Amino acid sequence: MDDIVVGPLDLAARVDDALAVQALAFGLSAEEVGVRRHIVLRHLTSPGARALGATTEDGRLVGFVYGMPNDRRHWWSTVVEPYLRATGHEDWLDDVFVITELHVHPAFQNRRIGRTLITGLTADAGEPRSILSAIDTESPARALYRKLGYRDLARQVVFPSAASPYVVMGAELPLSG
Repeated sequence: MDDIVVGPLDLAARVDDALAVQALAFGLSAEEVGVRRHIVLRHLTSPGARALGATTEDGRLVGFVYGMPNDRRHWWSTVVEPYLRATGHEDWLDDVFVITELHVHPAFQNRRIGRTLITGLTADAGEPRSILSAIDTESPARALYRKLGYRDLARQVVFPSAASPYVVMGAELPLSG
């Protein structure tokens, strides 16, 4: 990771670069990228929203993470709330920092960039816990989240229009990474 710099990211200014990374890492179509662009820009107006980026020496964005303190009125919270209530974890929607997106360009994965991004973003959180959602399959991302202290709070969470079910995971802060 010596050739990668992780630091604050003006995500609004670099939203297209970030979404290009997400499209590669997550397999998004051009239409999905267009929809997510509006979502990201709207999220950035939320109180406490912030982002970190991972860039090469020449300024190429190869990874990013962003999040914000949870607001139960946000769409994500309204979708996951019944699943968390069913597992006795509804309280995880209060006083918690949400990792909204974390993506690393496939050519730069397995270099501790994702770990550095998520631990850096949550290190400054004013909340005592962090929550996120991930596709509900055993993946390198889920393994990383577990190593950092995240545990499953609700599984088989269905988001409208998502092809696969998700898992909601939560961790006490600071992360153990």
